[in-house]
This record gives sequence, structure tokens and C-alpha cells, in this order.
Amino acid sequence: MGDSFDVVIIGSGLGGLLCGAILGKNGYKIAVLEKNPLIGGCLQSYSRNGGLFDTGVHYIGGLEKGQTLYKIFSYLGLMERIRIKRFDEEGFDVIKFGDSDTEYVYAQSYEKFIDTLAKEFPDEREGIENYCRSIKELCDRFPLYNLRNGDFMDKMDLLDMNARDTINSFVKDPLLQNVLAGNNCLYAGSGEKSPFYIHALILNSYIESAWRCEGGGSQIATALADVIAETGGKVIRKAEVNRILVSEGIATKVITKDGREFGGKQFISDLHPAVTIALTQSDVFRKAYVNRITHLENTVSVFILNVVFKDSAFPFINKNVYYYSKSENVWNGTEYDEAKWPENYALFVTEGKDGFAHSASVMCYMKYSEFEQWADTKNTVFQPDDRGPGYNELKEEKASKIFALIEKQYPGFRSAVESYHTLSPLTYRDYTGTPHGSLYGIQRDCSEPLKTFVPARTKIPNLLLTGQNLNLHGVMGVSVSSIITCGELLGIDSLLEKIRNT
Repeated sequence: MGDSFDVVIIGSGLGGLLCGAILGKNGYKIAVLEKNPLIGGCLQSYSRNGGLFDTGVHYIGGLEKGQTLYKIFSYLGLMERIRIKRFDEEGFDVIKFGDSDTEYVYAQSYEKFIDTLAKEFPDEREGIENYCRSIKELCDRFPLYNLRNGDFMDKMDLLDMNARDTINSFVKDPLLQNVLAGNNCLYAGSGEKSPFYIHALILNSYIESAWRCEGGGSQIATALADVIAETGGKVIRKAEVNRILVSEGIATKVITKDGREFGGKQFISDLHPAVTIALTQSDVFRKAYVNRITHLENTVSVFILNVVFKDSAFPFINKNVYYYSKSENVWNGTEYDEAKWPENYALFVTEGKDGFAHSASVMCYMKYSEFEQWADTKNTVFQPDDRGPGYNELKEEKASKIFALIEKQYPGFRSAVESYHTLSPLTYRDYTGTPHGSLYGIQRDCSEPLKTFVPARTKIPNLLLTGQNLNLHGVMGVSVSSIITCGELLGIDSLLEKIRNT
């Protein structure tokens, strides 16, 4: 028999670790179980060939003093434990199209954001102002995003607003419409499905303030694990849960793949809801609910080219670059033509010395189906395996195509690279545990907003959910989702007051 805890948390992604830290800080005895040797999920960072690379968290918004994420992190004592650096306030994101050298820049603060874009589109200033006003008004309608409690029904009329159509309604210039949607890679933007509230909540946090983690996003995971340990909890690695034991409708313990048992009064799953349901092996859940959850569409996966530059070979860019071969492709990236891939990318650069870059990550959407023939394989540094013939050759082919595309905007990029490696959707799946290597979990659909709504509570009264599938993905979204989950145990009003008063 294993230990018994107040709360057993399955998965050490940001959601699981935040829940562990919050509940530990409030007197609960916590165990966080992680199947991999490394904790953090999409927070993971790793070194290769002298470069440091983030798995998923390339920048964070809302960390200026007084802003929402700053308050959450301060409540847990994280701000003094992590090293962050602000992106260029004159432009944290750059949008580029085709062969043009023109850069369309997103500046920090709404005043600068408006002024910068209005210089490029002077006839559209009023529309840009109305667009920004609408984003701020929408964000105010999501109370938890502002650390206030509220009624879910208060925002029902916002959930079915389509992002593409809503953005286009504010400005007339087609180019500006695409510029305003230019960083929709942050939520795997779909012209038909993506809700405007997703666009607004994510963009608002970066306009407020945009930051990079110096030393990688894994320092957030490490800091949260330290908080859990300091409050008497445990983060247990190499503990893959393969069963949530349910007796008379109540979860009693979890059993790991190697036979260990962890009892608890409450259980929280940071896994995908469909995976969580399967682990219970229970008939508590109605067939209609199980069918809905298991058939929800997940967001697209990703192919990543990580490079280490030669010394003083490529200039450092204190911005993130989103490039599209054609401006009209902004909303079509997730449904790309395989024969024309890649037609867009996101570029994230790591600072080196004397104004030069040390390394960079180039991300392109990738359908899981392109690598599905190797789906039964698993290969990590902890469980190395050969995926079989053709896998590495296909990855090399994809890398060559990315190099060819990026050379069009940055001639000499390839010759500036000292070494590189790639991550396929299978790599992303194996390290982060997301189904099919999904970038952002469940695909939100503005035409069926309630279909993709997943509450924290389940039909098993002491089994809660957390993570990016609940509310919103990203560091900000998952942090808010963790507050929702913990609020079920601590009382949401009491928890929000503690965070606000830190």
C-alpha cells in the first residue's frame, strides 16, 4: 500500500503544479504524480548542442506588477524565483507577409499598439481604436480573468462570436484584417471555428506586457515544485497512473503502472478529460457525456525546427516573428495543403552575446496524420527507441523545407546555423502527453460553444479536472483554470480574495 494524501494530482503540467501549490499553501497534503522523469508538461525546457529550448512556453503575458498573472504568481511566491525579461515594448510580435520587407508590429500598451498600427494604416485609426476597446470590454466580461467571481451566464452572448468575422468588422483594409489576426498561431486559429473571446483574452495579456523566461520555462515548473515541497507535499516522478479506482461512485485511490497505490480524499486530473474518463473504468459517467468528450476535436499538432547559431552569425530579435507566404493564408494554416507545406511559421529567438542570437525555434503547424505510421512507437531520452525506417528521413525533408522558406525573409539563415534538430508531432506527444501532440488541447468552436465547455467538476464528486482543456490554454489561461479547480475545494471567493490581497 502507498501513502494517503488530502489531494492526489495526476499530471505535472502547469495546471497540476499550480493546483498543488495553491492547495499546499492552504494546508492540504499534496501528491503530484508525473509519468515522466521530467515535470512540467509544456513548461519543459531542455539543452542540446549548447542551446536551451522551450517545449511550449515561449512567452508570457500579464506579468507587470498589478496585472492578473503577476498577482497569481506573487500569491505563490513565484516572482522572486523566476528570471524574466521583457520583450521590446515598441513591438513584441512582428507580422510579415510574402516577399515584402514590411514589418507590422504589435506594441505593448494599448496606446502604443494603436499608434504603431495607425502609422501603417492611417485611415483605419478609428477602427483600430474600436477593435482595442472591444477587446478590453470583452476581457472585463470574463470576471475570473480579472480575479473576480461572476456568473457564467453573464458572458454567454460572447461565446459564439467568430474571431475572423469580428476582427474584420472593425476595419475595412483586408491587409490590416490579416495583420490583426497575424499571431493566431497562439491558439491554432481556424477561420471557421475560433471564437473571438479566445483571440481577445490571449492578445490582451500580451498587449498589457510580454515577457520571456530567461533560462527557459521549466524554471516555473521547478519553482512550483519547490512551493509544493515547502508546504509538505510531494512531486513524484516516474509514476504513471493507469487506473483511478472508483468505489460506490467515489474515487478512493490511483494505481500506477508499476503497482504503487496513492489514496486520497480528493483527486485532480491534469490530463485530457477523455484520458481521465478512461482511467476511471467507471460507469458513473453517462454514455452521452463520454461520447461527447471522447469525440471532441483537438487542435492541430506542430513540427519544430530548433537551431543553434554560430557565434555572432545571426542578429538577436527581441520580438516574435509570425510569417505567412500570403496574407490570405492567415486563417488557413491548420488546414494546409501538404504539397505546399510550409506556408507559414512562427520564429522565437533566444538572446546570445553582443546583440546576436544564440538559438531559435521555428514552429509550423503539422497534422498528426503525416507521422501516424509511427504512432505505435515512443522515443524519448528516457525511453530511447528507433521509430523505424523512413521516420528520420521524413523529418529531414521537413527541416529542409522550413530552411528554404525562412531563407526568403532571412537570407543566410541556414549558413548561420551551427547545428539543428527537429521535433515531430510524435515527439511533442511523447514529451507533453497531449493526445496526438495537440498544441492547445480541445479545439474551441464558436458555432457550438457549449459542446466544448468542460467543467472542473465531474460526475465523481471528489474527482476534479484542471489544465488547458477547461477554460483557456497558455500560462494565463491555465492559471485561471487552476483557480477554478482549487476554488471548488477552497471556495472561489475566499481564494480570489487571498490572491488579490497578496
